[in-house]
Amino acid sequence: MRTTRRLVLGGGLTAGALAALPAAAQSPARSPSRLQLGLNENPWGPSPRVAPAVRAALGQVKRYVEDEAAAFERQVAAFEGVTPDQVVVGEVLAPLGLHLALAAGSASRFVHSAPGYAGFTDPAAAVGGRLDPVPLNARYENDLPALLARADGATALFVVNPHNPSGTVSDPAAFHDFLRQAARKTLVIVDEAYLEYAGDYAARTAAPLVAQGLNLVVFRTFAKVYGLAGLQLGYALAPADLAGRLKAKGVGAPHSLDRLALAAGGAALADQDHVRSVVRRTAVERDLYHAWLDRLGWPRTASKANFVFFRAPRSQVEIASVLRDQGVDIGRAHPPLTDWTRISLGLPEENRRVRAVLSA
Repeated sequence: MRTTRRLVLGGGLTAGALAALPAAAQSPARSPSRLQLGLNENPWGPSPRVAPAVRAALGQVKRYVEDEAAAFERQVAAFEGVTPDQVVVGEVLAPLGLHLALAAGSASRFVHSAPGYAGFTDPAAAVGGRLDPVPLNARYENDLPALLARADGATALFVVNPHNPSGTVSDPAAFHDFLRQAARKTLVIVDEAYLEYAGDYAARTAAPLVAQGLNLVVFRTFAKVYGLAGLQLGYALAPADLAGRLKAKGVGAPHSLDRLALAAGGAALADQDHVRSVVRRTAVERDLYHAWLDRLGWPRTASKANFVFFRAPRSQVEIASVLRDQGVDIGRAHPPLTDWTRISLGLPEENRRVRAVLSA
């Protein structure tokens, strides 16, 4: 299991639960001479408001986080249209997976798309949770009817929209209808890490359904469009009772949060003009990549995220090796789609460099 995002555990989880997690691969420090295009980071970085906010918070690092956490919860709640008691701050997916699997014991079952992001499912499986994978449909999208058919009796249903690694996004009306039906059967967890990149975020987000009281959790991270991957900050929107149980176990509690990360997150969230700028620039680069793939005749998905996903004449392992030799790292394959390759979008000159290597 790779822990590049969200495997940051709040207090209150048992030592046994922590010990059950697979050991994370130890990654060496990133070489400045190498290009990392495997982690879906924002190459343009955070809002210009972030650095001054962090510098201002530095003067208080000798103090524990107290009121700042509550203020950030209120800011998130106002932005999302929920109440503060429905907000859990932190990279919440892994602790949530542990909590649900431990609470359900041997009877737990977690429905999810496969392949897919494992930041929730791996921790659940590590403490005995049974995974129930559902293949993607023919368009490499979340197969909503198939997921719904498995929801009865499940501990939770986990879905990433836009999907990772395919980047596909479900039709908003169909997706919201799916969520309403699934939430009557089980707890539904939606990871919207890449949703801002879809360009019509307000119409697609499931956050209003949390406000309406559905049995639903929506997760967001500041590691992607907000450009704060190094600060490990995110939040979940959840039913107030579930949010309260997580907080009681220390997840999102003030003592588990970082003052500088909260300052950065608050400044980033307040600058939606910067978010829109990143989304526009990313869309330009994604369109250029898709046009190049189409000219080559290489099948691709209709990615709406900050990465492309395509099938080349060579396997992902071969492509990764070729790029590695040229100083570019793109990460792992995504079984069973081992003939498909995911590449993160970088700066324009970085993307041109990759395309030149693969065109040679």
